Amino acid sequence: MPSAEILTKLAHDEITQLEQEGCETELLRDMLHGVEGASSSYTEGVLTDFFEMARRLRPAPEFGYREPSDLESIRRERPETERWTGEITESWLRDRLTGAWLGRCIGCMMGKPVEGRSRREIEMLLRTADAWPLEGYFPVIEDVPEGIAYRPPDDPTLMPNIDHAVRDDDTDYTVLGLLLVEKHGLQVQPRDIATEWLERLPYLRTYTAERAAMRNFVNDIWPPDSANWMNPYREWIGAQIRADGLAYCAAGDPELAAELCFRDASISHTKNGIYGEMFFGALIAAALGAEDLEACIWRALGEIPANCRLAEAIRKCIDWCHEDDDWQRTWRRIDGDYGHYHPVHTINNALLCIMGLLHGRGQLRRSVAIAVMGGWDTDCNGATVGSVMGALLGSRGIPEDLAAPLNDTLDTALSGLTRMSISDLVERTVAVAGQR
Repeated sequence: MPSAEILTKLAHDEITQLEQEGCETELLRDMLHGVEGASSSYTEGVLTDFFEMARRLRPAPEFGYREPSDLESIRRERPETERWTGEITESWLRDRLTGAWLGRCIGCMMGKPVEGRSRREIEMLLRTADAWPLEGYFPVIEDVPEGIAYRPPDDPTLMPNIDHAVRDDDTDYTVLGLLLVEKHGLQVQPRDIATEWLERLPYLRTYTAERAAMRNFVNDIWPPDSANWMNPYREWIGAQIRADGLAYCAAGDPELAAELCFRDASISHTKNGIYGEMFFGALIAAALGAEDLEACIWRALGEIPANCRLAEAIRKCIDWCHEDDDWQRTWRRIDGDYGHYHPVHTINNALLCIMGLLHGRGQLRRSVAIAVMGGWDTDCNGATVGSVMGALLGSRGIPEDLAAPLNDTLDTALSGLTRMSISDLVERTVAVAGQR
């Protein structure tokens, strides 16, 4: 059982989450108000009841969205669309997967130095370094603007210090997705994934929804309950960043990728948290077998409920990107309509990815840079956009000045794995994807 202090923080976040889901929270607010100044034992008892009540709430009838969290219902809510797949030869697959793996590592490294910084702060940093707009990895900055956190000059994510892709959860989960399919095949189930987490993931290298799910696993609370119990972060970005490794294994088959991503997301997320992983998994799988970016985006929208908040937001963002001549105008629209979400929520960050993709003019460098300059969860968004564009363009789309500093090397925090060869990960993925 978490401490009274942690329970209180979780309860405040739970109310925010429930209100975003369209639930009435007045009674829960009264319960939370009633424990102010109370003893720890009393607070723990009341808040245990609070969370039991919270997970039974349902959206008000006037909420207007239809957002199920089980696969059968999600599929019933999908829009009518042609669910095409791509024909992929082994040589095509190897080239596209090379682009995807490198693109993800590059995007993560481009965004990592400014994770959590605002769009304004990122622009200030880059202008200080005479590097606005961003065109590559972040530079060393000796005279950092006052009040803005930045990396020290010897940080391994800054040029000219980069000599490999450093460990990050955005790439840990990509490797783990491959390992899951290698071990369990394409029939991997949520309980398999939860067990692998316990064996592979260091608890302190998990965050928000993933940490809540890990806590639940060790208390014998398993999927799908592990996503709901004392987990107010269930629509945050954690599942969305786990799509890639699974999607690579389902190259060319967006529906399969979305199903694999559902099984993965459902251990820690619900509703739009699940849809974020399904959407980007389907998008990456589509991009691995196609050449039209926007067609791939619409294909991916065909795998999530038509009347969910995420799908509505993506459709709006597509329109904005077509209407706006520059990404900063689109960013202002995103911030105006969706900036109220937490900086690591699924929906607002997904829109920064769409913004980067559609304003990127078909270039990986520009697409990633735009997503990163947008702020919020910069390493996650850079990695996702890099993965999509790398999958779409293949190895020819990877700028040599961005690939070379990585030296074909990726570090992870996964148990039993430390330093890995990116090209070896590509070959392992080709072997798995080619068995379908």
